[in-house]
Amino acid sequence: MKKNEVPQDKSNLESANIKDMYYAVDENGEYTTELSTGWAPKTIALDNAIQDIEERVEEAKAQVLNNKLSPIAYYMELHKMDLGILASYVGFWKWRVKRHFKPAVFKKLTPRTLQKYADAFDISIEELKKVDS
Repeated sequence: MKKNEVPQDKSNLESANIKDMYYAVDENGEYTTELSTGWAPKTIALDNAIQDIEERVEEAKAQVLNNKLSPIAYYMELHKMDLGILASYVGFWKWRVKRHFKPAVFKKLTPRTLQKYADAFDISIEELKKVDS
């Protein structure tokens, strides 16, 4: 692609001043780099991914408020983690983290275990124990 053909479409990331770097051919036929503010297909894909994440966060929040899941599940979704990532941060097996998703089990967790989760989410234990409606 030529340097003047590098896409400059509007993007949600534009307000964050994030630009992608592309390789392009300049006027002399030499490869060079050019910054791009966005590309429509990439913007659509990112918007869809962000919408999916927001839906999962809201679903987890509703389940916590209905006492079907512990706040750990909500904060995991909020921080864009999956079970494997969270387990590696807190140093537990995945099955054990999944067990901590149960409200009855969560209520019995020791302060030391709660602190591991709080540290992983960069919040206090008090914040971990509650999810605002």
